[in-house]
Amino acid sequence: MPAAPAPRHRAVAGRFAEVARGTIAWDAPSPVAGWAARDVVRHLVDWFPGFLESGSGIRLPAGPPVDDDPVGAWQARADAVQALLDDPATAGTTFAEVHTGEMPLDVAVDRFYTADVFMHTWDLARAAGQDVDLDPATCEQMLAGMEPIEELMRSSGQYGPRVPVPADASPQDRLLGFIGRDPAWRP
Repeated sequence: MPAAPAPRHRAVAGRFAEVARGTIAWDAPSPVAGWAARDVVRHLVDWFPGFLESGSGIRLPAGPPVDDDPVGAWQARADAVQALLDDPATAGTTFAEVHTGEMPLDVAVDRFYTADVFMHTWDLARAAGQDVDLDPATCEQMLAGMEPIEELMRSSGQYGPRVPVPADASPQDRLLGFIGRDPAWRP
């Protein structure tokens, strides 16, 4: 997995796009309680623009509605985020938000958005009946960064209770269990 934010987003968003293009039943349940496959895409398309604008003043262009074209909506969002990361004019932009503090824009995108896309790739793949192997090193890195702030994460309401996994579980299964997913979940 690339280390820099722009190429990492390209790789992660590209993998999510592959899974989205292979999804046929958009109303199939996902591992996220109450969400269908379409809702996984909706989440990734909908939450980030307001977050980005509140911390940087940058407004992303809208794409097609998720209900009409989930793959097109995803691709429009991924392309807009990638253009932002690739634009030399935004290289020195600061992201500042009350809950996250101040950091370079590309770091904020990487930490909050690309990481979310990475994790939700598994959700969409499972909803679509696909298997996906998340990068083990990235799983380990994310887990190491999240474990020290577990209480804060759980109190946000965005993560379910930890799902126990065997001590010798793969990095992917340990990450999934940590964020409240049952690695054995099937629709």
